[in-house]
Amino acid sequence: MRFTLAPAMVPLDQLVPLAKTAEECGFSAVALPDSVFFSERAAANYPYTSDGRRMWTEETPFADPLISAAAMGACTESIVYRTNVLKLGSRNPLLLARQIGTVANLTQGRFELGVGVGWAPEEFEWCGVPYERRGARVDEMIEVIRLVLGGGMVEHHGEFYDFDRLQMSPAPPREVPVIVGGHTDAALRRAARIGDGWTSALMGFDELVKTMERLHALRAEFGTADRPFDIQASGVDRHGAEGYAELAAAGVTNATVSPWAMKGLATDCPVEAKQDALREFAAEHIG
Repeated sequence: MRFTLAPAMVPLDQLVPLAKTAEECGFSAVALPDSVFFSERAAANYPYTSDGRRMWTEETPFADPLISAAAMGACTESIVYRTNVLKLGSRNPLLLARQIGTVANLTQGRFELGVGVGWAPEEFEWCGVPYERRGARVDEMIEVIRLVLGGGMVEHHGEFYDFDRLQMSPAPPREVPVIVGGHTDAALRRAARIGDGWTSALMGFDELVKTMERLHALRAEFGTADRPFDIQASGVDRHGAEGYAELAAAGVTNATVSPWAMKGLATDCPVEAKQDALREFAAEHIG
């Protein structure tokens, strides 16, 4: 099983040094979160906490994950960068395809597109996109992004997006994997039907196992079971050698971790403390 570093909500000036240390320690990837803004009032509950409250405040630092991936990619050579997850629903697919293609090229293909629909009505409405039918719109967005990133002259005439022949150059050096996030049945069906993988968020082990069983059944239903498929999980209640062995045995291919949090360190602790935690974790679990 591989390990991905999750530097969520850390000070922005720590991202590059943490990426360098993660690469030196043998982490396979860096997972970058997405938040466009913090609305003072939220019309919907956050779906990944028991009480529906957000785990961050208006002062919590967030960086655009695509810009972050380009900055970190320029300072590393092998580690992969993944959005975890980019909320597609409030964005334009052509503008986003241009950004994704640029990051994929600047990182020499070391980029994976983790995608979600988005949960906050404000993020849609204040960015000029309807909240209604967001799932269907995101499905078409993924189709558009893949089409454009495939290279050559293309056109698309769909329900939500319509354009004549165009081309974005250069195309990425390799196909950009699409890793689908979300716990709803619609999200699982999207992952099984069109995804190159699925990622969980704050899901306990028992629920994770049931969800993976559902994914396997859906992939069989859609005829995609023979395709490579990455399953990423944070393993919120499984840590240490035994815990990671359980995750791997259950079918998790990539565990997402924040080693400093496991030591009780705050997200704003000094970068040197985080780097020490990375090295200790790698010595124990990566080798």
